[in-house]
Amino acid sequence: MKERIISAFVALLITLPLLFLGGTYFDILVLVVGLLGLKELLDLNKDIPILVKYISYLLFGLLLIFGYTYTGRVILLNYSLVVISLLVLLTSMLVYNDSKRYSIEDVFYLLGSIILLSTAFSLFSIIRRSGLNYMVYLLLITIMTDTFAYFIGRAFGKKKLMSLVSPNKTVEGFVGGLIFGTAIASMFYIFVIDSSRILPIILLTFILSIMGQVGDLVFSSIKRHYKIKDFSNIMPGHGGILDRLDSIIFVLFTYIILTIVL
Repeated sequence: MKERIISAFVALLITLPLLFLGGTYFDILVLVVGLLGLKELLDLNKDIPILVKYISYLLFGLLLIFGYTYTGRVILLNYSLVVISLLVLLTSMLVYNDSKRYSIEDVFYLLGSIILLSTAFSLFSIIRRSGLNYMVYLLLITIMTDTFAYFIGRAFGKKKLMSLVSPNKTVEGFVGGLIFGTAIASMFYIFVIDSSRILPIILLTFILSIMGQVGDLVFSSIKRHYKIKDFSNIMPGHGGILDRLDSIIFVLFTYIILTIVL
């Protein structure tokens, strides 16, 4: 527990000032954390050549910085960069010409990882630019949902939620996290951001809380597939970047879809 507290304190000491500053400072943080998250995904495949991994980091950075444009209602993707990424990764197969080291499956694994995380981390910057309170609201959903799901699950959990994916998660924890995550984050939004749409905000927060827990389960399924406990040990006691951000990634995806559609 002491190790977890120290790790969390150090992480907050680094991220909170940059979150409040926003702008370029926060964008640099997003880039660095995104690269670390991508490294965790790519390290799951031990056979991918190191040079191809470095190329993937470069492509990720280009997509994150230049690939996404927010117009106010729609996020535009620079498809030229996506096609360039695909062509570079495909052409790399000719350099190695060894299907055991680098194959077409690896190409699509790399491309999928790059697009998944560049999209997710671009949303951090896009939403932060729309206002600090919106970012705090989304973080509150994930933090409160995860926290209460953990403690209620430990105190009252009996019925397993999805034992094959995440054996420690319970139905009681899921429901408890959903209730408290929705209540606390909704109150923040209503009292700090906008009090004119109470019921829609509660419903939105309810959906986002569910999707946060779904994201946790999805990334747990990935870890189960690769037979690992954590994506890395960059945060002792907590695991890796993706272990901490799995919920917020799904929350960001769902939030941006619902706000654009609705």
